[in-house]
Amino acid sequence: MARACGLGLLLALLLPMVSASMPGTVVRLNKAVLSSVSEIGKAPLQRALQVTVPYFLDQSGEGLQPTRIQILNVRVSRLDLKFIADLGVHLLAAADFTFKVFRIPEPLELRLPVVLQADARVAQGSIGTPVVSISTCFSLFDNAIAFDGSNSSTPALLVPLQQHINAVLRNKLCLSVSSLVQGLNVHLGTLIGLTPVGPESQIRYSMVSVPSITDDYISLGLNAVLFLLGKPIVLPVDVTPFTLPQHVGTDGAMATVGLSQDLFDSALLLLQKAGALNLDITGQLNSDDNPLNTSVLGRLIPEVARQFPEPMPVVLKVRLGAKPVATLRANNATLQLQPVVEVLAPTSNSAFQSLFSLDVVVNLSLQLSVSKVKLQGTTSVLGAVQLSVASSNVGFIDTDQFHALMGTVFEKPLLDHLNALLGMGIALPNVVNLHYITPEVFVYEGYVVISSGLFYQR
Repeated sequence: MARACGLGLLLALLLPMVSASMPGTVVRLNKAVLSSVSEIGKAPLQRALQVTVPYFLDQSGEGLQPTRIQILNVRVSRLDLKFIADLGVHLLAAADFTFKVFRIPEPLELRLPVVLQADARVAQGSIGTPVVSISTCFSLFDNAIAFDGSNSSTPALLVPLQQHINAVLRNKLCLSVSSLVQGLNVHLGTLIGLTPVGPESQIRYSMVSVPSITDDYISLGLNAVLFLLGKPIVLPVDVTPFTLPQHVGTDGAMATVGLSQDLFDSALLLLQKAGALNLDITGQLNSDDNPLNTSVLGRLIPEVARQFPEPMPVVLKVRLGAKPVATLRANNATLQLQPVVEVLAPTSNSAFQSLFSLDVVVNLSLQLSVSKVKLQGTTSVLGAVQLSVASSNVGFIDTDQFHALMGTVFEKPLLDHLNALLGMGIALPNVVNLHYITPEVFVYEGYVVISSGLFYQR
């Protein structure tokens, strides 16, 4: 299992494994990732090549002598990886094997240079996961070199000994790599499980098509279904298939992740249905942070002053009935909220009575960022908050007089709530212990692109 995890890291970094993708998401791994994976992959590949060698029947002396052979060390000096269009990944590894031959009267050590080549096919599995299989594998052997340099290492021994070792390795090395890939597929299969987004929401990931593979990248089209209380979040309109353009983001990036408009629509619909965007704002008497009370309202609305001669704290119930709208334009992401704000005050028996309700339109600038494997957001208000009276139990209300007050008692608590919520983030496609580093976020017409390096945390 340890070996499977080792080669699993090597191949998994090459595959945009789906641990948290979203509707209309494309993950593209570019050539730049291959050199990093090659360095990381040497150690696990060396461990994978530590196979067992059966006894050798030594005929150089009198009679047949069963001789034990042990691999002391495998050093992978070179590991080259490249994409193969319409197939997957080609692996070329140069390794030096050190053998100890326990012959009598003294043991013998040999060094055998080996070149291993394999093609790994990347396909779509029946349950929506990437599936990797070895389609071609072979080994090339150089001449074995004896370390002792003595006359005892004669061709009569070395030639049949190397033939024995070559025959074993030719079969076992490829079987070992193939077995590890099968173990990797079991690991990949666990990635379609539900991943928490919030206390009552999850996301499930899957591939929606066969991978697109060129000589420059591997690209996966991903789909995610968001769940709230076990029920899927379904957009009210049919989503449009998303295609990531060729030349977007940063040249030379290891990973390019494209997130369509549907991703943001689905996430916002989830937040709205979960009630996560709703909040209650409570005014405090003698407070500079939130001076909203009946005394302050009474200066603007005479009926409030008449009903509440003594100052009482006021509560704003902010409820989002309409779905938030995210708009993606070139270099600009915005968010519009249309909540209903009900203003309530306590009565003498501690119950709350509704004073009036406002229909509110808030336009927000949305700044996106990436931390480790999560897409996060922060907001700020764009322009003035739009207010209109939905209902009133306190007579006429002049909304023009409320704008200055709303900036203190409504906008700041709303932004604090939204930024805390969006700061929790939602996971991007990733593998375990793999983080995005030095990410850059680009906003285009109808989609967002993340260009990033990748770092594996051991």
